[in-house]
This record gives sequence, structure tokens and C-alpha cells, in this order.
Amino acid sequence: MSHQGDSAAPTVSAQPVSLREAALLYTKGVAMGLGDSVPGVSGGTIAVITHIYDTLIYSIRSIDLVAVRLLLALQWQNLWRHVNGNFLLVLLLGVVSGLLLSAQTVLFLLDNYFEALMAFFIGLVLASIWLLRGNLDWGRVSNLVAMLFGIVLVAGVGLIEPGLRTPSLPYVFFSGMLAISAMILPGLSGAFILLVLGVYQFILQALLNLDIVTITVFVAGCAIGIVAFSRVLAWLLLRHHELCYAGICGLLLGSLIVLWPWQQAISWYTDSEGVQQPLQTVNVMPMSYFELTGNSPMLGVACLACLAGLASVLLLSRIAAD
Repeated sequence: MSHQGDSAAPTVSAQPVSLREAALLYTKGVAMGLGDSVPGVSGGTIAVITHIYDTLIYSIRSIDLVAVRLLLALQWQNLWRHVNGNFLLVLLLGVVSGLLLSAQTVLFLLDNYFEALMAFFIGLVLASIWLLRGNLDWGRVSNLVAMLFGIVLVAGVGLIEPGLRTPSLPYVFFSGMLAISAMILPGLSGAFILLVLGVYQFILQALLNLDIVTITVFVAGCAIGIVAFSRVLAWLLLRHHELCYAGICGLLLGSLIVLWPWQQAISWYTDSEGVQQPLQTVNVMPMSYFELTGNSPMLGVACLACLAGLASVLLLSRIAAD
């Protein structure tokens, strides 16, 4: 149903109050962290799939002038409740754990079972769209337009040719703002946005070299970007809830193009370890994949992985509903 008649942001009341709820929220955070490490997937996608997207956006939005006043007044308990502290803390711990875990799991799968991993994420996306279908009036033209806009946005970003550059600090700040904004939008990958802006390798190198100045500027851009953009998303969810979710469905549908398991690299870049990595790819049919790339299409495994993705979302939705 649409929330267009509301005039103020709803009170966030998703604080995990039991060990089971905290464990489930932590698991969702881990999934978001794993998703953020995969080009073409975002933490926002996982948040939609796990039914915490609205709460996440409203919680980030609550970091406002009221929160600053409570902080300056040293009213810690009121501040914690105002920003939905338990929710954000448990989720953040999960996200960080997922990012750390990705170094051992997702990155290995990307290097060795790329086709199956992408098919798994396609299953996740398809199942999440199926679960969201009841939230929309599919006969409303405005919803269909919003969905089409989401599809075109993700597909258009995916067609942009990535670049590589040595950026200035203001450009690093700007890149952080855009990347974090993309990261909380379903279907858009923050890592891919950094590739498009030409700073992906530069940021990775700064992290490896502990370049404090660059890292600080980038994190500052991320912080300001997520606080500012969350307010835009919160307003859209509040005033145009159904329309917003139509756009989200479009973003998810558009991400299927980016997640296509069979891709041929057409340009490359050298990472910080001197290894060539794909910079830009094009989608190809699985029947011609081996001829073009020399890699097995793993069609049977990909189909099983897609089914596993579908089953995972439906199971997680059932558990979350209990």
C-alpha cells in the first residue's frame, strides 16, 4: 500500500530485543557484506531481499540535528534510541564480518566459479522480485514507468566504459559519496561505480598502503553521501512508498543484465599485485561462451546455483516471517 498521506517519518522500532532476533539481523548483515564485495550486487539488494530496507534507510536518516544535540548534551541513552543504535550496531558488525569473510569465500568463488556465483545471485534477485510483487499495483502506469526507469538506470550504468585515473582528493571525496549512494540502492554496485569513475584500483592501493589522508577523505565522502542520500530515500519511501518499490523492482530487474553469468572481457587493467583483471565485459550466450573465453559455461551447475539462490531467499523470508 502507498504511504503518500504520511507527513513525518515513522518511528523506527526494529531494535533486536532477543538473542534470536540479533542473530538473524547479524546474519542479514553478513549477507550484505558479502553482497557488497561482488561487482553487480549491492548491500541494498540484500537489504530488500531480507526485508530490512525501509528500517535501514529510516535508521540512517535518523542521524540528524536531533542526534547531534543529544550527543552534545551527553544524553547517550536517548541518542542510542533515536538512531536505532542496536539495529545499526548489530547490522554493521554483520556487514564488516561479511566483508572480511568475502576475502576467503566470495573472492575465491569469483575467481574459480564465477558463472555459478552469478547464477546464484540471479536466483536471489528473481526470488526477491517475486516476494515484492504483492506490494505493487501492476496496473498503475506510474508504477510501470518507475520500474522502467530503474531498469534503464542500472542497464545504462552497466554500459558505461570504466576508466582508470590518478584522482585529486576532491575527486576521491566525490567518488566516495557516489559509491556509497549506489551501495544502498538495490541493483547498483558501489565497487562498479568506483570502476566507472576510474578510482577503484587507486582506492584499493590506498587501503593496502594505509594512505591515511586518502582513506580519510574517501570515508568522509562516504559518510556524508550516505547520510544525505538516505534522507532522499526516506522521503521517497515515506511519500511515495509503492512508487519507490516499483523503482526498486526495476533496479533489481536491471541488475540481471550486470549479473549475467557468461561474460567476455574486452578490456583489462593491472591490479596492485601486477595481475591483469577484467575492466569491461560484454554478455555472451552460454553456447558460445567456451569458444570465446576458453572457459566451461558450467550450465548445469549454474542452473542448480540459480535454484539454490531462489530457495535461499524463500527460506530466509519464511524464517524472517516467523
